Amino acid sequence: MYRYDEFDETLVRERRLQFADQVARRLSGELTEDQFKPLRLMNGLYLQLHAYMLRVAIPYGVLNSVQLRALAGIARRWDKDYGHFTTRQNIQFNWIRLGDVPEILEALAGVEMHAMQTSGNCIRNVTADHFAGAAADEFLDPRPYAELIRQWSTLHPEFSFLPRKFKIAVTGASHDRAAVQLHDIGLHLKPGRDGSPVFAVFIGGGMGRTPFVGPLIRDELPADALLVYLEAALRVYNRHGRRDNLYKSRIKILVSALGADRFSAEVEAEYQAMRTESPPFPPEELARIRHYFAAPPFETLPADDPEFQALRARSAAFDRFCRTNLHPHQQPGYASVTIALKPIGGVPGDCSAAEMEAIATLAALYSFDEIRVTHEQNLVLPHVREADLFALWEALHAAGLATPNAGLISDIIACPGLDYCDLANARSIPIAQAIAERFADMDAALAIGEVKIKISGCINACGHHHAGHIGILGVDKQGEEFYQIQLGGRADEQARIGTITGKGLPGPEIPDAIERVIDRYLALRLDSDERFIDALERLGRTPFEEALHHGAA
Repeated sequence: MYRYDEFDETLVRERRLQFADQVARRLSGELTEDQFKPLRLMNGLYLQLHAYMLRVAIPYGVLNSVQLRALAGIARRWDKDYGHFTTRQNIQFNWIRLGDVPEILEALAGVEMHAMQTSGNCIRNVTADHFAGAAADEFLDPRPYAELIRQWSTLHPEFSFLPRKFKIAVTGASHDRAAVQLHDIGLHLKPGRDGSPVFAVFIGGGMGRTPFVGPLIRDELPADALLVYLEAALRVYNRHGRRDNLYKSRIKILVSALGADRFSAEVEAEYQAMRTESPPFPPEELARIRHYFAAPPFETLPADDPEFQALRARSAAFDRFCRTNLHPHQQPGYASVTIALKPIGGVPGDCSAAEMEAIATLAALYSFDEIRVTHEQNLVLPHVREADLFALWEALHAAGLATPNAGLISDIIACPGLDYCDLANARSIPIAQAIAERFADMDAALAIGEVKIKISGCINACGHHHAGHIGILGVDKQGEEFYQIQLGGRADEQARIGTITGKGLPGPEIPDAIERVIDRYLALRLDSDERFIDALERLGRTPFEEALHHGAA
């Protein structure tokens, strides 16, 4: 993983000292809250319903055990003993006291972490495929390019005050696990016609009040031209993006208003003009960065460890975990392991200090000291020998972290909702908990198969409900919480926005409604291999809407 150089260290130290002074001035009353707000947002600090919330950047979701232990220490010392992993591959601490923030930032700086650009109208934390550098279906590891974007975008003078927040995601695999088409800019690294790396560039995706799937703006951008092209796109946005209307300020609105063809032409013209003054980034710089992402010292191992297969045959519980929480690795004899932060009845994405420390220990023992954060609010150990999987599973089980539901119906994305967020209209967490408890039987959930449920407590869509196979949006109706249900959303390479099914339902009715939809799916699917989303697309929404609102036939 990437290590800070002297420029990173200087930047983080100077920003920390600057913000410590700003916090002192706020506490003394020298700064009003209105004056302090833009300063704290530039440093990842929000004022929510009950306390300040600090959002810590985890670039492209990569951590080591020392950093995870530092996050655990922050949770234990300055929060309520837990942190919340988010859909931006970051972590949030929800119960922070303002006076403690400088000391927290100092602790973060000590392990090469910070909270810059996790809020505000700037380029936010760059996200990536959580299996990058490990996935069997990967063409090329996208993390060096994600790091290049991080360095280019950090406090970029031209893009520190954009019309609105800006999010970039990158993947290098055939299957999109980074939701690139649902970002302001999505980048798909792939082989070009001559075999050299190129990017498919999607611009203008996003969720929120007006969701869009980003159109393909350029199909084969040479990889060495990436930063010049990104700068051209940001310049066009900075020039034309709306600043007079908060709800129309995102780049997706600009792309929609201009049309993809005209927007693409403007970016291309800017790009061609810039090429004479901004040459491609030096290949030696990418090589320097790529060195930090070299593969760990893998052993030469057989593809199917006999003892591993024998242990699966002997233990039904271990086999169930392997069927859901393992992902194929590009190196024979290894697997990537998802640690689902979705225990039945728990809060999606929450992780206690003790759990973080346990995971840090296991990462050091079994995964070359590396942890990944997923945009689905789970953690991953990316490089585990098949021979170590049983011992790892036993340790996870002892720590209460072996829930075998990755990708299943109880692996729910949910925003903090009205329990924490002052923007929310309704609670998300209790709905997620109730649905998970309804489908707590892991054998039954495995028989149902992959179902992506995503819940947001307001139209800002931090829970990505638009992209859920089943999306749930909390709304306020005259002081009561209701929930609209959408069907058919996808966040993969076939990205699609879900369709609202009808009137909202009261919270207590949601688990029954979801169960009726699943029962209808089980009755109508072709066989056990047909996923929920595939059956929905084959049959259309009508039978599922009928089940949702009128009960099973």
